[in-house]
Amino acid sequence: MIDYDKLAADYAAHRTVHPGVLAELLEAINEQDASRIMEVGCGTGNYIRTIGEGRAVQCVGIDPSEGMLRQARKRAPGIEFLAGTAETLDFDPDFFDLVFSVDVIHHVGDRMAFFRGEERVLRPGGRICTVTDSEDIIRRREPLVRYFPETVDVELRRYPGIPVLEREMVEAGFTGIRESRVEASHSLSIIGPYRDRVFSSLLLISEAAFLRGIARMEEDLARGPIPCVSRYALIWGRAGGPRPPSSGFRG
Repeated sequence: MIDYDKLAADYAAHRTVHPGVLAELLEAINEQDASRIMEVGCGTGNYIRTIGEGRAVQCVGIDPSEGMLRQARKRAPGIEFLAGTAETLDFDPDFFDLVFSVDVIHHVGDRMAFFRGEERVLRPGGRICTVTDSEDIIRRREPLVRYFPETVDVELRRYPGIPVLEREMVEAGFTGIRESRVEASHSLSIIGPYRDRVFSSLLLISEAAFLRGIARMEEDLARGPIPCVSRYALIWGRAGGPRPPSSGFRG
């Protein structure tokens, strides 16, 4: 069991938004003139904080880790950050225009409860976005796979397949399911994010495998920056038909 409270400071220091994911979320917000937005599994709040900056929108971040939420509240005091999970969302129905999660779904124990909870709090026609990794993305992570090939099997056991997620979203009441892909290239010049294990798969391989990968990475970094490519799959859907009117959220 990974203790994310202990990782919160390192996540805040090293994790950033993926530009492609952020661009697609902002496009969806603009297309539907969304004014109420929730991120489930917000961690230290990178995405919901960036979305809320300079926009007249109501943003809510949900996460089960109090350590992550403390970091998020420090960085974005104007956003509502609440302890909780998608399976037990304490909001009235039909409240949000967009609900999204980034690299969270593989941590969820009861995905049907997760998706049904999101569908319930979305207004009819509101959008869901589940940002995750497909099998081919896991196998092509750069530079993670190059230095820590042991993470591939670990991640393939953790991540549900895209067809599975799409089927579950339909069963939860979502329509118009579609998938998009984004990628971004950058260079790694410091080993800190890997040494601090801000990628949870590094906590799930053996210590020997981790130390081997770190040693190889240090050798390569001594010769110059390491090229990286970050990829994500985004699964979109729309909430179903009308439900009784709601009065807001209970928070």
